[in-house]
Amino acid sequence: MSTVVTGLGVSGMAAARSLLRAGERVVVVETRDGERQRAAAAELAELGAEVRFGGSLPDDTALVVTSPGWRPDQPLLVEAAARGVEVIGEVELAWRRRPAGAAPWLALTGTNGKTTAVRMLTAMLRAAGHAAAAVGNVGTPIVEAVEQPYDVLAVELSSFQLHWSATLAPHAAAILNVADDHLDWHGSMEEYARVKGRVFERAGVVVHNADDPWSARLAAPYAAVAAAGGAAPRVAGFTLEVPARGQLGVVEDLLVDRAFVGDPDNAAEELATLADVRPLAPHNVANALAAAALARAYGVPAQAVRQGLLDHVPDPHRIAHVARVAEVDYVDDSKATNPHAAAASLASYPSVVWVAGGLLKGADVGELVRRAAGRLRGAVLLGADRARIHEALARHAANVPVVEVEGQDTGVMDRVVTEAARLASPGDTVLLAPAGASLDMFADYGARGEAFARAVQRLAASGVR
Repeated sequence: MSTVVTGLGVSGMAAARSLLRAGERVVVVETRDGERQRAAAAELAELGAEVRFGGSLPDDTALVVTSPGWRPDQPLLVEAAARGVEVIGEVELAWRRRPAGAAPWLALTGTNGKTTAVRMLTAMLRAAGHAAAAVGNVGTPIVEAVEQPYDVLAVELSSFQLHWSATLAPHAAAILNVADDHLDWHGSMEEYARVKGRVFERAGVVVHNADDPWSARLAAPYAAVAAAGGAAPRVAGFTLEVPARGQLGVVEDLLVDRAFVGDPDNAAEELATLADVRPLAPHNVANALAAAALARAYGVPAQAVRQGLLDHVPDPHRIAHVARVAEVDYVDDSKATNPHAAAASLASYPSVVWVAGGLLKGADVGELVRRAAGRLRGAVLLGADRARIHEALARHAANVPVVEVEGQDTGVMDRVVTEAARLASPGDTVLLAPAGASLDMFADYGARGEAFARAVQRLAASGVR
């Protein structure tokens, strides 16, 4: 019998190699035919896999391991469902293939902040002396990591990965937030949230964001069972407010723990200061608290939480200061690829010229614009869905000047930055927080952020005053 792996991307390649190492018969099906795919196919063929470009499910298929980007309505997956063939993802495969004594998982999901939080968590675990790795949606396939002698894994999970995972039982799991995103893939907000909630189903500790309605709602059934005296995982929350019993939160300029302490009714333990969180912004403090909650659930001491925050190096294109030109700050948050992330970014600055646009993926930007209207001094829009953002600005921020920059070529960023500089006044922040994906114009969000930064540097070199 064959195991079919769909896709020659990072997770598909890792799954195929793992299965081949175990001596299984592997058939890889790829729908795209390009130079990269042909090179990957040649590599797997040398290892013993059969690679097919297109086609239907082989007759002897016993299991399908699908890449996370493949939607359930893809014909081959529909065929598998019709034939009663189980379909799982690389994450589920990794869970099933863990050796005896394998490292426990600390799992984390959410619409925004996942990679930042999982890297903070990894730094905290390492500061406590644990051999730890950040894996999953952060870039390192889990199926490769489970074969290594780690003490613990910090696992970032996307909704796509959770959709194809059925039996994960992490030591602790957190949901940072849930907001409109990938609705074109999941079909509805309710289904998207349901899939996110799967991370809690078998977790030993449930960590939720008490300030986020969906995260709190998804954790509520577990808290209710525990309150009634039933068998349930431990439930802990985190908040940007003063924490209640069972929560981590903020007291003045301190991050404190009232969940993983001996006497949560009467005591709290200081974990770090706000100054230890970099870059300092409300949503990043929430990321730090989520990471700290997972670390504390694993027994990490307070001093290691703080040291981990100090050791953490922020990834590029996440509210990264590019330059100050003519008393105007230019900030690259190209990673804000959906309205929820853009809203958090906009809330970090009091007076903003907003650079936005791209592919909205079915998300609505009306609420984002309504909430941010008071801090907007102007907007420069680019990309495929710029007209939808312009419409939202006309409805909710009619007095804000708006410039649309036409063109789908990446060279438009110089015009975008020039227009933003024209709208900005001393003390303003020109903020690239697109609220949309980048693939209409750029290879990825990183390329978009780099184009913005280069355009800002050219503006600075021009001597603008």
